[in-house]
Amino acid sequence: MGGVSTPHVLLGLLAGGSRHGYELKRAHDERLPRARPLAFGQVYATLGRLERDGLVAAAGQDRVGGPDRTAYALTDQGRVTLDQWLSTVEAPMPYVASTLFAKVVVALLVADADRARSYLIAQRAAHTARLRELTTVKGDPAATLSDVVAADFAIAHLDADLRWLHATLGRVADWHREVHP
Repeated sequence: MGGVSTPHVLLGLLAGGSRHGYELKRAHDERLPRARPLAFGQVYATLGRLERDGLVAAAGQDRVGGPDRTAYALTDQGRVTLDQWLSTVEAPMPYVASTLFAKVVVALLVADADRARSYLIAQRAAHTARLRELTTVKGDPAATLSDVVAADFAIAHLDADLRWLHATLGRVADWHREVHP
């Protein structure tokens, strides 16, 4: 299973008590600051599926200076599903599903070493700038444990990408010298 599982994250956020969609979106974006922010439509669509599947149930409505807001709570079945997800080890991803990788391969397929090289150099600069930002987050005295753990995760992946970018730049240069002596 690749990527963040929005249904499971919402179940986890509901494990601490009932919330409505707006609160779930806010909690998601605060707790997973490096993930892509959730759209409200995605929150409500996911809650609809979770309710249909019996994993959450409406837990009352309130109106706070606006439309009715339905609060949702985890059901027993939802708690079992969440526990199962949390106890399942993720398979290490054997496939490279990266736009970065795809762009380099396509640039090389069209046999344009200069284009591949300029893309690699620009991408390396963007990765380096992002690494600096993440390192700043880790040094921020206001950073929470979640912030630091998320920054460490992103830094490790950016670091691996940077090593690959550096090695690939070398390979492209060697290939270019062989093809155009």
